[in-house]
Amino acid sequence: MKKVKEIPKRFKNIREVLENSVKLYPNHNAFIVKQKKSNKISYQNITYTEFYQDINALGTALLNLGLKGKRVAIISPNCYEWCVSYLTVIDGLGIVVPLDKSLPEQEIESLLQRSKADAVIFDGKYAETMKEMKKKSDTHTKLYICMDKNSDPEFLSFYHLIEKGNRLLEHGNKEYFNLEIKEEAMSVILFTSGTTSISKAVMLSHKNIAENIYALNVAESVYDTDISLAFLPFHHTFGCTGFLFFMSNGATTTFCDGLRHIQQNIKEYKVSVFVCVPLLLEAMYKKINQEIAKQGKTKLIKIAKMVSNFLLKFGIDIRRKIFKQIIDQLGGNLRFVVSGAAAIDKEVAKGFNEFGILTVQGYGLTETAPVLTAENEEHIKYGSVGLPMCNVEVAIDNPNEQGIGEVKAKGPNVMLGYYGMEDETNEVIKDGWFYTGDLGYLDEDGYLFITGRKKNVIVLKNGKNIYPEELEILINNLPYVAESMVFGYPKEDDLVLSVKIVYNEEYVKEMLPDLSAHELEDKIWDDIKKINKDMTNYKHIKKLIVTKEPMIKTTTQKVKRFEEIEKILKEETK
Repeated sequence: MKKVKEIPKRFKNIREVLENSVKLYPNHNAFIVKQKKSNKISYQNITYTEFYQDINALGTALLNLGLKGKRVAIISPNCYEWCVSYLTVIDGLGIVVPLDKSLPEQEIESLLQRSKADAVIFDGKYAETMKEMKKKSDTHTKLYICMDKNSDPEFLSFYHLIEKGNRLLEHGNKEYFNLEIKEEAMSVILFTSGTTSISKAVMLSHKNIAENIYALNVAESVYDTDISLAFLPFHHTFGCTGFLFFMSNGATTTFCDGLRHIQQNIKEYKVSVFVCVPLLLEAMYKKINQEIAKQGKTKLIKIAKMVSNFLLKFGIDIRRKIFKQIIDQLGGNLRFVVSGAAAIDKEVAKGFNEFGILTVQGYGLTETAPVLTAENEEHIKYGSVGLPMCNVEVAIDNPNEQGIGEVKAKGPNVMLGYYGMEDETNEVIKDGWFYTGDLGYLDEDGYLFITGRKKNVIVLKNGKNIYPEELEILINNLPYVAESMVFGYPKEDDLVLSVKIVYNEEYVKEMLPDLSAHELEDKIWDDIKKINKDMTNYKHIKKLIVTKEPMIKTTTQKVKRFEEIEKILKEETK
């Protein structure tokens, strides 16, 4: 039976979100944490009350260390300690600076300096980097806190600080509870995972994030019985706001063991809600279809979908019953998937929805905390990124004859600006509007369609514009394609429309075992020519690069186009 959606509460700050969850769901599991000792696996359940206690204890200890109003960086993979650290700092203590866990040592140092972080809380694997940092006299960072339970004595220990904080709380220290929160002041510094240039430091406030959580609660339905798998990195605003959104509903957060273990983790934790990127969903969908084909059930599934879709028109939903075997491959509990960070193939989204797993697409940026538009159960239009959030206004700047122009947005979730980069801030925020740098159009029903990134558009000598993302979606549909990148290869004074394809080695070995490397390339060319036939002449791909090596990507799995093109040009001119 479908649950009745309540009118969501509007929070002024993140402390209110946390305290409301603790009040409503004190004994619910906020987290399930896997622990490995001597090849034995156990699971620790942490309630909202216990989570809140750890935050208050750590906050009291950090306050005692003189960190009131200071900047605290966090660097680690997604874990319970990250969540405690983030909420401890943002809950009135100071300014939190989440850092990308995959950064090289030099860049970690650079971002700590740029953000003027006074302290850093880190996973043990960064211990050597932090030792080097400590030796430097010019570093702004003075306190180094290690998350590991058996941390190096050279650092402060995360767990010892919690113990110390608990003792202070027992002796009546209530200072942390009385810290003032300024809702519209800078509370978070987030570095963008820029695919083209130096990362910018985005300044977000409590209001930015709290308003986005409210809008998500208006649009989507998440319950206290839900279990989510934290796959997207928390240092990225899509991952972090997603975690806070689930927390606001009393849901349980679990942690992913890595890209290769996702399907296993979904089964293991009985995951019901999942926020991810299209690349992952598309790979999962391909795998499901390959299994269906292997069992000779392609026609049967097609007929079952037709029957199910027909009954759905009359309000009869049998999807999860007739596609139970498919849903069981994904743990049996998965009911709601949110895809973001890039465009998803509409056939994949449609396919998952036809199986009875609600799959919606959202759109946003770090600068908008992050969600600007989203689909939901009542409003799905394949190919679009949904309708504007309830508190967001979206418009198209300077549209062309097809209605395509730069997407701009206005709302309480738009950032305060880029830290220390006034000119760059003024370039993107004009007259209260944030200019996203994405190209798109709004249809007659108000749905937003993204056609590409302004910086990615390939402009040919004849003035024709090509949006590479449009072609990539078609190419990625080829069963052996793991990922692709369409780009303009410089030739004389023009560009040759080209594609780099990374093929799925596992698929090729299993399904095309007799093909030599040369024959595989011929097959790919034949398939590209078929795609070309359905395109106007200027969109025809004329150059092909085939490899099994993954492309250079950001932590949200976006291809770093300009780095990739640079790499291709270097290799081609050797």
